[in-house]
Amino acid sequence: MPTFAADSGLFDTIAGLPVHPLVVHVAVVVLPVSAVAFIALVLLRRARRSFGWLTMLGLFAGTAAAVVAKESGEALAKRVGTPATHASYGDLLPLIGAALAVVALLWMVLQRQRQRQQRQSARRAAGADPAEPVRDSGLVKALGAVGILAALATVGMSVLVGHSGAEAVWGNRIAATQPTPTAAAPTSTGPTSTGASAGPSSAASPASSTGSTVAAPAPTSAGRSGADSSAGGYTLAQVQQHASATSCWTVVSGGVYDLTSWISRHPGGESVIVGLCGKDGTSAFVAQHGTVGRAVNELKQFKIGVLA
Repeated sequence: MPTFAADSGLFDTIAGLPVHPLVVHVAVVVLPVSAVAFIALVLLRRARRSFGWLTMLGLFAGTAAAVVAKESGEALAKRVGTPATHASYGDLLPLIGAALAVVALLWMVLQRQRQRQQRQSARRAAGADPAEPVRDSGLVKALGAVGILAALATVGMSVLVGHSGAEAVWGNRIAATQPTPTAAAPTSTGPTSTGASAGPSSAASPASSTGSTVAAPAPTSAGRSGADSSAGGYTLAQVQQHASATSCWTVVSGGVYDLTSWISRHPGGESVIVGLCGKDGTSAFVAQHGTVGRAVNELKQFKIGVLA
């Protein structure tokens, strides 16, 4: 579905840098901090006079930042792909933040009106103390309770947005630095067959170079079932035999790639990769990522051969 960001390019880049990481931190810091401050205002009357309007400003500024982060995230997705979980949370945060901001502002206005009315009544009444603590009306209390729930939801959603975004950016890099305890596993299967020793070793080399312990077994099965990638490449029929999440091969621009280990780590969600399994995924990949860029470079680590 077209978005304002995708159509206008307004939230794409600033000075050559993507807008999204520049503003998303404002949303996931200012908005939850202001939400916690609002809870304090509802529970602590003494804080209302000093921090009331400052909290309202933080809520609206944080909500505005969440909207910009959402739009800039859509623009960034056109370049590097869409982390599905992060995107879904990012769509919800501005809505929850806006709801909280509106409820909080209404609560603030009504409790200030209540405060003025009660103090005016106290001045008129003989012997009444104008400094007596102001009691909240039933409506103010109800709005405060709703606001607290919205504030808690805002804090929770901010945490989910921040965590899912960090996981999409750093999860794969951290996983790639993990040790490979099963590094000797591919060689142990070589002596068990007479004609397939070349297939497993040549196909497993891309997996070992990236630190992946999941992608190595898949090329072994291909070595036993037919052509070696070094002797002419894999046939499309061989690729079609690996059309599931447990063994996922695809073809992109004539290269054969084992994406099994990437399925659970793909920022755009598992279903996107599963949809490429067992077939030529060139058109889908190029439509999403183009022919140059980060995604193209990352794909290279999963290459096991070429299409015959």
